[in-house]
Amino acid sequence: MAGHQTPHFHNQPGVPTIRIGVREFMCTGALPPLDHPHTFIDMGDSDDAICPYCSTHYVFNGALGHHADPSACEYTPDTAP
Repeated sequence: MAGHQTPHFHNQPGVPTIRIGVREFMCTGALPPLDHPHTFIDMGDSDDAICPYCSTHYVFNGALGHHADPSACEYTPDTAP
């Protein structure tokens, strides 16, 4: 799988809120094969967004950079089965 420039996050752990350091990202829901369509989300000027597929609440925290809190919610080719 080729690397991607847009950060991808998932909610395999089932947490109610994921803090992320970007305002534009992809939500995958859970990890494959239980993922939903990879959805591009743009928070715009807002500090939060809710995925329309899985209802995960994402909250912006610029100090995180391209990372997530909890870090287990960062999707990388290494996390894919």
